[in-house]
Amino acid sequence: MAHVVHSLSDSRAEEREWALRCDMAAVFRIGARLGWNEHIGNHNSLMLPDSEQPLFLINPRGYLFQELRASDLIVCDLDGKVLRGKGELRKVAFHIHCRIHLANPKATCVVHVHPRWLTALSMIEGAEFSLSHHNSLLLNDRTVYDGEGDQPVHSNEEGDRIARLMGDKTIMVMRGHGVTVVGPTVHDAFDETYMAERTTMYQMTAMQTGMPLHKLPDGLRRHHTGAWGEKLDARLHLDAWRRVLDREEPDYAT
Repeated sequence: MAHVVHSLSDSRAEEREWALRCDMAAVFRIGARLGWNEHIGNHNSLMLPDSEQPLFLINPRGYLFQELRASDLIVCDLDGKVLRGKGELRKVAFHIHCRIHLANPKATCVVHVHPRWLTALSMIEGAEFSLSHHNSLLLNDRTVYDGEGDQPVHSNEEGDRIARLMGDKTIMVMRGHGVTVVGPTVHDAFDETYMAERTTMYQMTAMQTGMPLHKLPDGLRRHHTGAWGEKLDARLHLDAWRRVLDREEPDYAT
């Protein structure tokens, strides 16, 4: 740990950063197990709370989710310069993550992945979350659908468009692309991504029957836009996964 966070003078700040690195590494490993990543192309970032200038952790270019360790994550500024760690920042990651972090300080953690069911939903013309599962009572008011992003995210202008469209929502289904989820903590962003993908799996599986989906009463919507963990056990969920990783893949936290 020391060689990774040696430039932090406050030992408590070092401990906090290391704890966050381990949470982030756990999310990468869990994402690999759940099939969220598309080869080496996806990326998750986290703003560091104790830095004098805005800095964020992110996975370096060229790594599979299943091989990432806490010490592998690089530290970058919002201009995309790598300040600590080995490796480079992927350009697409820079344009998505930096622009969202700049536009929305509450988006402390940004998860950008291509999970099976959400990505499939993004490819269906006009498809959205149906108000058919209890999870959707929470999810639907938090979700925005990007119907314009047909081009790859190769510029700050496109990143800014994504950040503007995201606004105060926490889930963006990106047409023909994947999903971006933001949260105030690692566990909030992780849990929300998990629940969105799981709920989409239920919906897409039901749609395959060709039968109409039941619609829940609109008045049951929860209209909750705060942290996911305020409604669900987001921290406990990530902790449970970390116990599994501690037994089966303990190198994630090295």
